[in-house]
Amino acid sequence: MTTQRGTMEVLAEKATLLRESLQKSQSNTESMVAILGSFDYRLSALDTAMRPTQVRTRSIRMAHDNINKTLKVAEVILTQFDLCRQAEAKIMRGPHEDLESYLEAVDQLKKIGHFFSSYKSLMSREGVLNHINGLLSKAILKLEEEFKLLLSSYSKPVEPDRLFDCLPNSLRPTPAEHSGDIGKINAGASNAENQSKSLENGIYKPPTLIPPRIVPLLHDLAQQMAQAGRHQQCLKIYGDFRASALEQSVRKLGVERLNKDDVQKMQWEVLEAKIGNWIHFMRIAVKLLFAGERKICDEIFDDVDSNLKDQCFADVTANSVTTLLSFGEAVAKSKRSPEKLFVLLDMYEIMRELHGEMQTIFEGKACFDMRDSALYLIKRLAQTAQETFGDFEEAVEKDASKTTVLDGTVHPLTSYVLNYVKFLFDYQTTLNLLFKEFDTGNESDSQLVVLTTRIMQALQTNLEGKSKQYKDQALTSLFLMNNIHYMVRSVRRFEAKDILGEDWVQRHRRIVQQHANQYKRVAWAKILQTLTFQGAPSGGSGGVGGNDSGGTSGVSRATVKDRFKSFNVQFEELHQRQSQWTVPDQELRESLRLAVGEVLLPAYRSFLKRFGPMIESGKNPVKYIRYTPEDLDRMLGEFFEGKVWNEPKR
Repeated sequence: MTTQRGTMEVLAEKATLLRESLQKSQSNTESMVAILGSFDYRLSALDTAMRPTQVRTRSIRMAHDNINKTLKVAEVILTQFDLCRQAEAKIMRGPHEDLESYLEAVDQLKKIGHFFSSYKSLMSREGVLNHINGLLSKAILKLEEEFKLLLSSYSKPVEPDRLFDCLPNSLRPTPAEHSGDIGKINAGASNAENQSKSLENGIYKPPTLIPPRIVPLLHDLAQQMAQAGRHQQCLKIYGDFRASALEQSVRKLGVERLNKDDVQKMQWEVLEAKIGNWIHFMRIAVKLLFAGERKICDEIFDDVDSNLKDQCFADVTANSVTTLLSFGEAVAKSKRSPEKLFVLLDMYEIMRELHGEMQTIFEGKACFDMRDSALYLIKRLAQTAQETFGDFEEAVEKDASKTTVLDGTVHPLTSYVLNYVKFLFDYQTTLNLLFKEFDTGNESDSQLVVLTTRIMQALQTNLEGKSKQYKDQALTSLFLMNNIHYMVRSVRRFEAKDILGEDWVQRHRRIVQQHANQYKRVAWAKILQTLTFQGAPSGGSGGVGGNDSGGTSGVSRATVKDRFKSFNVQFEELHQRQSQWTVPDQELRESLRLAVGEVLLPAYRSFLKRFGPMIESGKNPVKYIRYTPEDLDRMLGEFFEGKVWNEPKR
């Protein structure tokens, strides 16, 4: 109990101390609150006293900032006014002396205009902008005049000599040819296929149509005019000047605008020369002039809408293209004739050669008509050439010329047709392209075979008809032999056999041999009969004389004399007549003489050996035995030489 009481007393003392401590803390807190309240009052009073001073300081600072800003703006505006005065001075002087500086002044004015447009609060803004726009309008008009002046000064026609110097060496005319028919350059070059192979690797050097230093100036002028909304005027000015220069360049070359009637009235030699020139002009126009015009048009108007640019180029080239193509169309539409075929093929070939370049140069919707006209001409030339093939085949078969070759040699029609066919094979590549223009479902190579075979058959049919004009059947056979042999030899010489085939060659060689055999039978059968007696042949072999009995078999001297006399007369007639006939091929001529000799000479020797002694033992034997076998052999060597006999018969 005592311990418990002690503990309670201790706790009571601690509680009393804690209470006293809390009372002191509360008192201290109240004292601190009172002090802080006093500070808050004093600070509030100080703030109230300082507020007017702070407001004045802030206002002064803001006013200072506003003054600085205003001064800077004024400085910028004054700088713009100064730049405007400088630009105005350049504008008033005009662009002619210093175009680049003038263009810089125009750009500067545009920037100044943009500057003042952004200052809507500037009181004099409208007046300044009106002044600037007025200056820009004057500047654009002066630029337009300068654009005209530059184009007028530098849009000159290109002289032919300059254009010729831009061609590959193989196409450049010699000085003597400059004033003549330049279409005859490389003329043995009617074979345009060989030409084009060499030309494909040729280098064309584009002519300078406008000096390189002028092109950028024209570009900048065009750009300024387009930005000012005057692109249509700009394009028209350009088109007028460049079209005139191009047309003069084409005219100076010698290009004429001709129609079908003009072509129809021309002599063939004149027309052929003009076509040769036209082919040359087409190359020059497309590869040099049109390509050059496209290049400078693209460079000057590279910032202009592509449709407008293409239209401008179309305006520049339209008349020149029409002039060139109109001649080709006139030729294609004129009356067809065989001699025109190869110039038609030449024209077709050049148009095919240039087709890809024309598609590139004349790209765009505005140039559609020119592309279409070029393609139409290609098709028209192909069609006319194909129709001319048909005409030629028909003309060969129906040729009714009264020309008769009296000596049985090669007929002019044969040499003409074979020369024609030779040229066809020179144009194989071109013909294959041409046949592809018309989708017949056949290979182009086979079409050439069919065409050539039909022409050769037409010729053969015509020759058979012409051979009937001869009254002498031997000459008929000789004529056919000569002409068909010429066909075979020609085909082999220019390798048409690669197209017609070896079978064709061998078949026609057999026909030649058949006509040669027919000639021998018809020409020599009668004279050989004089050397044969019925039931008592003169000798020889191979059906000529049978076995030699070694005797006269009861034949009278008078009969033998008649036979020798008949032989002499017939041989002399044959010699005189057939030495005027012609076998132009030496190998065939020798072969035919040999074939005749192989029949005639053995029969004559046998007859002479058997019956000669009967005559030699009588009076005047040389009257009957006029020739030795050697004489006959020598005289056979004179056959088919085409000789002209003036002396009377013996």
